[in-house]
Amino acid sequence: MAHEGKSIVLVGGGHAHMTILSKTREIIKRGHRLVLISPSPYQYYSGMGPGMLAGDYRPEDIRFNVKGMVELGGGRFIEDSVVEIRAQERLLILKSGGTIEYDVVSFNIGSLVSEDKGHDASEGVFTVKPIYNLYRAREMMIDWPENAPLRIITIGGGPAAVEVTGCAWALTKSKRLDASFVIVAGGRLLKKFPERMREIVFKTFRKRGIRIIEGLRAKAAGRNKVELENGDTLMADINFISTGVRPPELFTRSNLSVGPDGGLLVNEYLQSVEHPEVFGGGDCIYFKPEPLEKVGVYAVRENPVLFHNILAMAEGGELKRFDPKGGYLLVFNLGERIGVFWKNSLIFNGKTAFLIKDYIDRRFIRRFRI
Repeated sequence: MAHEGKSIVLVGGGHAHMTILSKTREIIKRGHRLVLISPSPYQYYSGMGPGMLAGDYRPEDIRFNVKGMVELGGGRFIEDSVVEIRAQERLLILKSGGTIEYDVVSFNIGSLVSEDKGHDASEGVFTVKPIYNLYRAREMMIDWPENAPLRIITIGGGPAAVEVTGCAWALTKSKRLDASFVIVAGGRLLKKFPERMREIVFKTFRKRGIRIIEGLRAKAAGRNKVELENGDTLMADINFISTGVRPPELFTRSNLSVGPDGGLLVNEYLQSVEHPEVFGGGDCIYFKPEPLEKVGVYAVRENPVLFHNILAMAEGGELKRFDPKGGYLLVFNLGERIGVFWKNSLIFNGKTAFLIKDYIDRRFIRRFRI
């Protein structure tokens, strides 16, 4: 049965949109138009970002050519970003000043580092998102004079702070730099994780001379220093800001229904609760049936559901529910090709843990590589 061709727009080339992008040709063959709006022709895979910092991967090893994916299938790529959604008019306002109309739209625009307002955007201060910042930090570290001391501070106590610190340490060791490391973890390092994982990370970092400060937050970070809330100052040449993530303010600014964190509020179909032609996935949504952790596994699981539901909405078909499913495995990359593995009650560390992560990550990249 033939359907009237619809304008399908993807905003952001994130992990939850990979299946749709890989099936661009199929969408076009069904008579629809597909447009991808993204600020970059490439999408970097966040799970491999710390490994890129350590030198385990090159930037081209961890990125998807989203421009190529959509254009190869006959779709259109626009290098831009959306600054406003006029949902009543089904209209997107672009940063460049242009506009794009849609029949169905899906957002996968990732997340920003939280609480970065007290920190300078000066040289030497790197938020861990966007992922390309880690490559910029790597370049700065590689160019650092061999004989000059290098002071590196990470602000944050979650998995990203642990991975970035461990991988930055591995890079400085491989380059024989005279580097010192401090993590300002806020309340508690890895506070949501089992005590066994904390023990492994503490033991590994203690051996490496990495200092961990718990029970204190950073008030501000600048080019050469970090001010703590107790009035102390730590001197730093490089600051990594890893204070958790939050959705961009696009949905709040556009007066769409959002969750407590400002993410697009979606139902069990990954569909806006007030605008049925608006969908979303990944870190930028708030899943109304149950809050989801900001981990990449959910974006990966959302892929087939978003692909099915966007086509169903365009063609009058039946939508599929998204089931987040049970647990998931996590592996932290601690640098030097050493990882910490956690799934259910199984926790172990070492080279094998890293190899499991490396296999899973490379498999995902291969699946959508063109």
